[in-house]
Amino acid sequence: MPKYCVDTSGLSHPYEEIPEDIHPSLWTRVRDTIANGHVAVTQEIFQEIVHIPGRLGDYLKQSQALILYELQKGNWDWQGYVRHITKMQLGHRVYIREFCGGSPKTVCLNDISIIALAKTLDLPVLSMEKPVDKNSKKRHIPDICAAENVPHLSFNDFCRKEGFKF
Repeated sequence: MPKYCVDTSGLSHPYEEIPEDIHPSLWTRVRDTIANGHVAVTQEIFQEIVHIPGRLGDYLKQSQALILYELQKGNWDWQGYVRHITKMQLGHRVYIREFCGGSPKTVCLNDISIIALAKTLDLPVLSMEKPVDKNSKKRHIPDICAAENVPHLSFNDFCRKEGFKF
């Protein structure tokens, strides 16, 4: 059963900053969490995370059947997901990169997809993004999560929730 919806940054940034060759036990525990079925991603995010280099990226590719939540497949409320993502794309349109001039400093449709999945599955989103100032015309994943009442976790929050200690 999934416990986290994971944005690419939730794994890629820590993997860069806390490399597996120096911290192998951490990444073994992360892979165990994935193997236990605790991670969920959308098709859009899956297409990004498989480009994470090294053993983690290879493992994510191999775990497609376990982590990928696809429309019209599996036993999950994909119709509810479609309702959430449609509503969120309209409600947050002014902040979505593809609709507001392509600024890389705001959310994109892929970000909206993982938040909609989290809302559908009633799970937190794991990402390494930080919220922006409330007066900004930009939004990041934590800002949209807050607006949608979806919990947001950093990688450290995730490690704490999983009880990782080294």
